[in-house]
Amino acid sequence: MSFPRYAAYRDSGVAWLREVPEHWGVMQSRRMFSVRSEPAQPSDQMLTASQRYGVIFQKDFVEMEGRRVVEVIMGKESLKHVEPNDFIISMRSFQGGLEWSRLRGSTSFHYVMVKPVKCVHPPFFAHLFKSAPYIEALRSTTDLIRDGQELRYSNFVQVSLPVVPSEEQAAIAAFLDRETAKIDALVEAQKRLIELLKEKRQAVISQAVTKGLDPNVPMKDSGVEWLGEVPEHWVIGAIKRFCKVLDGRRIPLSAQERGSRSGDIPYYGASGIIDWIDEHIFDEDLVLVSEDGANLLNRSTPIAFVVRGKYWVNNHAHILKPMDQNLIFWAERIETIDLRPFVTGSAQPKLTIEALANVVIAVPSDESERSAIESYIVQEVQRLDELVLEANTARGLLLERRSALISAAVTGKIDVRGLVSQPEPAAA
Repeated sequence: MSFPRYAAYRDSGVAWLREVPEHWGVMQSRRMFSVRSEPAQPSDQMLTASQRYGVIFQKDFVEMEGRRVVEVIMGKESLKHVEPNDFIISMRSFQGGLEWSRLRGSTSFHYVMVKPVKCVHPPFFAHLFKSAPYIEALRSTTDLIRDGQELRYSNFVQVSLPVVPSEEQAAIAAFLDRETAKIDALVEAQKRLIELLKEKRQAVISQAVTKGLDPNVPMKDSGVEWLGEVPEHWVIGAIKRFCKVLDGRRIPLSAQERGSRSGDIPYYGASGIIDWIDEHIFDEDLVLVSEDGANLLNRSTPIAFVVRGKYWVNNHAHILKPMDQNLIFWAERIETIDLRPFVTGSAQPKLTIEALANVVIAVPSDESERSAIESYIVQEVQRLDELVLEANTARGLLLERRSALISAAVTGKIDVRGLVSQPEPAAA
């Protein structure tokens, strides 16, 4: 959908705004906002400013995120008071702009609060301060990465702001509230679709490697509690029955040693490639399984994966050579196992080779069936991954449209006044 432009424009004289509608003005930000420097009040609840949720009560942030935040235990007198319609400059404002507070409370002394002085309709500036051109202008006021400094009021006042009639600010804000809500709903739908596709991907793999491809196959009791029923013709045994262990060929290298042997050969650890060196100790396709690390318990990344070609393996990954070359089948079969009962240690979880080798699994007795399962997994994973890619692309385009729409509206590149119901004039 295309939007109308204003009838006439003029050069704003401000690089990030470029041309603006003829009736708009430009003003130094220090004349429109001032610093709020009041100390926290006894009744203030602690607030958290985040790019994801905006400004919310800290207790709500902890509940939504499921994790603790750094709490002020001593020196509470250093906390700052926040009023509704303040804007908060945080350590991450150079990435995500300023956060608009609708709440009264207190926040860390690390934050800078600015309060409206004149020519400010807060909902309009809530969008402007999150717009891409404004954030880029704010970022240009300092080299944060090089200097390691935080954004301060001194950075904020270097970026001039547009002066827009109050009713027009309200109309633009109402338009953006409505349109971004529509886009956000579509983005959320794509996000949920991606989650469902990833769940489907895992379910497809798990079903194939634990039950096979025939939904009507006769089943039998495995005799192993955590395995449950398995296809009647499958064989049951410890992993060491089906895979040869090659851990004796592992050679760990220190970071210093690797630094002096830089090359194009992958150097594998518990969760994948951790470096590149100039030599290899393996030149065959095998399966690696994590030996230690928190990932054995939280499973945020695969713990079993196929490696091919030339490579080096350190002593943090077990090396398995399966009885056939259906390596994807074997890696995915191991990946589906709940290894928590076999892992020792909590500070540093560890899966010994003795524990791994003795884990009991059920697999097809016929190599051709294992091959068929692998082919099916490859085909289905490719199909589902393509759908995930399409959904991610759609989500990205929606987010780009959202950003472009906000930027165009708050800088006056489009005229949306006629696209919303005009607000009621203020009572005299």
